[in-house]
Amino acid sequence: MPSISVIVPVYQAEKFLHRCIDSVIRQTFSDWELILVDDGSTDGSSALCGRFAAKDPRIRVFHRKRNQGVSEARNLGLNEAKGDFITFLDADDCYEFQALETLWNLREQSGADAAACGLTYLFPDGKASVQAQLPAGVFGEGEIREKLIDPLVGDRLTQPVFNGYSVCYLFSADVIRKARIVFDGPYLEDELFVLEYFCCARSLAVTDQPLYRYFLHEASATHHYMANFPQVFSRFMERKEALVAKYGLESSRPQWRESSNWAGLLIAVGNEYARDNPKSIRQRQKAVKEFCQRPDMQKAIRELAPAGLSPNKQMVANLVRGKHFFTLTQLYRLKNRI
Repeated sequence: MPSISVIVPVYQAEKFLHRCIDSVIRQTFSDWELILVDDGSTDGSSALCGRFAAKDPRIRVFHRKRNQGVSEARNLGLNEAKGDFITFLDADDCYEFQALETLWNLREQSGADAAACGLTYLFPDGKASVQAQLPAGVFGEGEIREKLIDPLVGDRLTQPVFNGYSVCYLFSADVIRKARIVFDGPYLEDELFVLEYFCCARSLAVTDQPLYRYFLHEASATHHYMANFPQVFSRFMERKEALVAKYGLESSRPQWRESSNWAGLLIAVGNEYARDNPKSIRQRQKAVKEFCQRPDMQKAIRELAPAGLSPNKQMVANLVRGKHFFTLTQLYRLKNRI
């Protein structure tokens, strides 16, 4: 039985997959299994997964005939995982070679339910930016609530926004299974998984070392137009409502809905003006206006004035609040060269 199961959803990742898998094989910590979930890839990803698995018995591959999304791929990995602890790695990213050893030792020495690390953002122009998710140390339940749960529930606007990336953590398989925690949806699924996990965990050990390498590129899902984003976001909020009620999180952030809805609104605006959206510019402007007119968005716009945003997002928020949709459209036309 391996100590750590590393779960990697794979979809159309042939260009990046070798780097990803190699970063696991070359870990200074060797007691792992790598679960590759080929989610209906039509490029060379499937064959590449098979070649790596043939060379190393610690690598297992599961093939899906059709693409079902990152959440279902990770859930399949969770069902198949044999390790006492779980990590998630995206196929276009990679680990530093000491990542698993550092996280394992950190958790072992502290006796914590989970371990966390920082990450390095790597941009297409070669620049890099290091981000520590949390300050180094060992957090008990009170500190987890203050530094992780409360920001994930109710502060989704003030910069820097706390990112609920599941890839930055070493999770206890026992905690996940006892609480029956799963991923749900094609977007923002990480936030809810991390939120629920830490509502059930008692302690967290953190290093500020950037052990995860997060590559930003045009192929990333977040750079592409999502036609069903309004429905996806509604489902996200339904699940978040259920978690807030289940774990009694309402009192700490009374305006959590408005903050979450504003965050979703800003994402929706950016989504409509994505370069690969096939709609005309007038159709995009109409879609943005209609999204802002949803009752949940109207309540957020009316009751919460966003503050602490990045300059660009603050401008968007101000234009939305002032109903200056034509000006908003023209700015995005220039920015995205539509």
